[in-house]
Amino acid sequence: MSELLDRRAIKLAETAADREDAIRRCGEALVEIGAVDPGYVATMLAREQSISTYVGEGVAIPHGTLGGKALVHRDALAVLRFPAGVDWGGEPVTVCVGIAASGDGHVELLAALAEILLDEDQARELREATDPDTVIRLLGAIKNETGDEPVREDSKS
Repeated sequence: MSELLDRRAIKLAETAADREDAIRRCGEALVEIGAVDPGYVATMLAREQSISTYVGEGVAIPHGTLGGKALVHRDALAVLRFPAGVDWGGEPVTVCVGIAASGDGHVELLAALAEILLDEDQARELREATDPDTVIRLLGAIKNETGDEPVREDSKS
């Protein structure tokens, strides 16, 4: 199985005009690494229309609808940081973790991400990350908890 977090999908100095723009950028990062078809981005926007993906601590987890699973080539994460923040339905978001999952793996991913967000220090470190290695270290635990391969640490792919 391919790596869950590709270094190319970690973008820590992004800007977005609004929530929809931020979701599009997350989806585009997943498209760029070959994890999803371009149509998956529309399912991410549709998901947000039905229920907010804001999870607290300045973090949102945009992901596609059930119908979007057919557009997923491999499970993957994209981590985008918006230092200036994005208004997410009245909540300020600085980190978006875009999720592509073809099966039920996203449930485990969400649970593992929640563990990180419940730890104030780790949540702050994720929100303030300026180095991809920090994100890889923090989210590497997600990979291990879901039983997949460790997070890929090189950028040769």
